[in-house]
Amino acid sequence: MKIVLVAGARPNFMKIAPILRAIDKYNASEGKNIIEPILVHTGQHYDYEMSKIFFKELELPEPDKYLGVGSGTHAEQTGKVMIGFEKVILKEAPGLVIVVGDVNSTLAGALAAVKLHIPVAHVEAGLRSYDREMPEEINRLLTDHVSDCLFTTSEYDDDNLLREGIPRDRIFNVGNVMADSLIFNMEMAKKSGVLSRLGLREQGYALLTLHRPANVDDKESLSNILEAVGSIGRRIPVVFPVHPRTRKNIDRFGLAHICDSTKNQLILTEPLGYLSFLNLEMKSRMVVTDSGGVQVETTVLGIPCLTVLDSPIWTITHEQGTNTLVGSDSRKLVDEAFNILEGKGKKGAIPQLWDGKAAERIVHTLAESFIR
Repeated sequence: MKIVLVAGARPNFMKIAPILRAIDKYNASEGKNIIEPILVHTGQHYDYEMSKIFFKELELPEPDKYLGVGSGTHAEQTGKVMIGFEKVILKEAPGLVIVVGDVNSTLAGALAAVKLHIPVAHVEAGLRSYDREMPEEINRLLTDHVSDCLFTTSEYDDDNLLREGIPRDRIFNVGNVMADSLIFNMEMAKKSGVLSRLGLREQGYALLTLHRPANVDDKESLSNILEAVGSIGRRIPVVFPVHPRTRKNIDRFGLAHICDSTKNQLILTEPLGYLSFLNLEMKSRMVVTDSGGVQVETTVLGIPCLTVLDSPIWTITHEQGTNTLVGSDSRKLVDEAFNILEGKGKKGAIPQLWDGKAAERIVHTLAESFIR
């Protein structure tokens, strides 16, 4: 049976890689290629040349199809992916489409498939921020409600779906494929020389990621965050791999002086490959982020994480993990960071089923539901 897997942006690659490994393992256990995976890279955020380092580090095969939709408004991206992906479906006639996460390609892939009566499985279903100003929230909601199989990461996500009327028999709590990728790549990440290249020592720095429009597209919001991080940087160096969107706005708003101040100890770098970034996460004192994936990774690693979002996405990382929601309150960001530096940071636990085997559960469930 052909199964098409859709990836559109860097976070998707970390979710697709363990599923492809699990398919290979399943086929090997059956002694033949029962599942034929077809990987479609939509090119939503990065063209394939820019994505190559992620494909190499995650041991992903070359995409079978590359749509090259590029940047654009939400409507433009979603429409382009639907048009291009529909052609792939019509040509390949798969028995199932797998979409992951919550980017525009996720929703577009699901809509194109379901309109052609192809079953859809959504990996990382049920996440909710309950903030409809976040485009990802709209993508999550709509994708979940057109999908046939909803693979969740925790009971929190199950409850969200049940409250929305999704039947219980379509919901499968399998764990977190982001944890799968992290656990699989930890040993390789330890070999990265990124700390020595940046002149850092283990536990001697904080790590910052910042990319969401609500934080970086508004001058006041971006300025407040950078000022707060600058205050943290006076106590401990802060490594900041700068997202292209964020770098453009730092320059556009005239905020480079905050980053360049020697007092602030901000170490700006270009965006990093997965293994180098993972190494920085593993050995940091704390992480400040607005990334959903980083919230997951820090909880698995037991690293304190301060999330610069007003609405939680990964509720379980706040309830059980190491994640603290500071929102847009720059004073709270600084205070919580200083608590961590003083040894008063939040201690957390790894959620149930975040054990590196989520992808195997997904493939087993799909084999039972669609193949046997």
